[in-house]
Amino acid sequence: MIIGVPKEIKIGETRVSMPPSLCRRCVSLGAQVLIQKGAGITAGFRDDEYRAAGATLVGSAAKVWRAADLILKVKEPLAEEYPLLREGQALFTYLHLAAGPELAKVLLKKRILGIAYETVEGSDGQFPLLKPMSQIAGRLSIQIGAYFLQSQHGGSGVLLGGIPGTMPGHVVVVGAGNSGAHAVQMAAGMGARVTVLDLDTRKLEALDVEYRGRVVTLMSNPANLEHEVADADLLIGAVLIPAAKAPTVVSKKMISRMRPGSVIVDIAIDQGGCIESIRPTSHEKPVYLEHGVIHYAVPNMPALVGRTSTLGLTQATEPYVALLVQKGVARALAEHKGLAKGVNTRDGKITYDAVAKALGYA
Repeated sequence: MIIGVPKEIKIGETRVSMPPSLCRRCVSLGAQVLIQKGAGITAGFRDDEYRAAGATLVGSAAKVWRAADLILKVKEPLAEEYPLLREGQALFTYLHLAAGPELAKVLLKKRILGIAYETVEGSDGQFPLLKPMSQIAGRLSIQIGAYFLQSQHGGSGVLLGGIPGTMPGHVVVVGAGNSGAHAVQMAAGMGARVTVLDLDTRKLEALDVEYRGRVVTLMSNPANLEHEVADADLLIGAVLIPAAKAPTVVSKKMISRMRPGSVIVDIAIDQGGCIESIRPTSHEKPVYLEHGVIHYAVPNMPALVGRTSTLGLTQATEPYVALLVQKGVARALAEHKGLAKGVNTRDGKITYDAVAKALGYA
């Protein structure tokens, strides 16, 4: 098997899909690994480390895509990469096809075997390859929100932790899954007032026990959302339905009632976002103002901490990559039900129900 690792080209992307340690393991299992020169630099991995691990360094992305049986990436292919996809190729990466209909069409036309990190399932029914990036995005969302709340960035000038004699900032987290729970952890650690809303009472109960009443937990219904969003200094959107388009749970009307200079960070933007006024931004232009509220919606937020994100992601993907090398793609998918759940496109068809429904193929 020839594994290809091209350099990520999404704006501000710093992660790489294979560190030298995983490269060494794949080579030891009999794979040939082609790494585009400089692919790991922004994550702190030098070309000579890959050479020492047994990789072949190539000068262009085109050479990687042309030769590889399996392309290993972090982010979904962008439009300039579509012509590089080779018919019948296997692609293992975050795909987020529910928010990418054009990419879906290309994968179907070229009969790409698209294995999406975000829908691979563990034996417990969880999503092990989505989890580390959700954790990082959740933690980063509070750092980012605190930064843009500063007066010099157009924020309301609220310090989340406050000081004695002043009210701390109010952080409202909508969604208590992996990303939401980690946002709660960071916000509570900074001393903010924290409210988290979710439909799942078990998640709310777990947070209530963990924080012993220091975090307010509420059912996510229109009345509670309207009240808490209006009072938020920092609003975190963390509602995710794996593979499906994120539901819109916070309306523009709610946003219009927020105080000027408040900040929104929508972690769910990869799946279209859960806040009505949100649209994707980039690391070059991360925010925009609407209704006097600062909106942040960078889809590849974990790229802000490229090394930590790379190590967190690849320690999760390594067992699956090793399995694909050891058994071959077809046999690995046939024998491992959880990995097979990652298949979103195959033989010109959408094979994951939630994606098919979101894109109108079902």
